[in-house]
Amino acid sequence: MITRVLIANRAEIAIRIARASAELGIESVALYSADDATSLHVVKADRAERLPGSGPSAYLDADAIIAAALATNCDAIHPGYGFLSENEGFARRCAAVGLVFVGPSPDVLHL
Repeated sequence: MITRVLIANRAEIAIRIARASAELGIESVALYSADDATSLHVVKADRAERLPGSGPSAYLDADAIIAAALATNCDAIHPGYGFLSENEGFARRCAAVGLVFVGPSPDVLHL
């Protein structure tokens, strides 16, 4: 059972994931880079965790994202859409540390 999900995306998609999580009774943790600290997705989630760095590259740092999920006691990572949602290696890394990857299985991503 998922009780807390880390949202590994930003802006509108992160807001939608936070809203859906709330409707399902799941706590959400937003990620933000230094330049997104005042963005709406940060306040719409239940909690927020700052990533190192700034700009879009901060949201592609798989090590930092997984570390943030573990530090905030998340059960799952929702990658939103884009690069991480299609990344077999990222999905496998999530599974290796006991995090649910909200999306296709690594085997499906491989195909």
